Amino acid sequence: MAVFQSKKYRGVADAGSFAAKYRAMMAKHPFFLFGLPFMSIIVAGSFVLTPATAIRYERHDRKVRQLTRDEELGVNKGGRKVNIKDEYYKLAAKDLDDWDQKRVKRLAGENDGIL
Repeated sequence: MAVFQSKKYRGVADAGSFAAKYRAMMAKHPFFLFGLPFMSIIVAGSFVLTPATAIRYERHDRKVRQLTRDEELGVNKGGRKVNIKDEYYKLAAKDLDDWDQKRVKRLAGENDGIL
């Protein structure tokens, strides 16, 4: 039985093309023609993405900032006074044992989930 050749057949049209020359040079110098450009793209990408990431975190820091002590004291001035006894008696005054479950009214044409 005949043994197949290990080299692929390349047509005459491919012989002078850039791809054929690159393929031949790649077989001789794989690091310089593939590894080095690949690693340089990775390193350059990290240098390009670092400022973009910094901008993202700076924008987030502008939105979320720590309050000073004076601002913190002024935040709660508009709220109502809470007395725990009043809250307890309001809850105790409600009849929590006597209640009915009611379905929420659906919009026209909306599926209500009843089979």
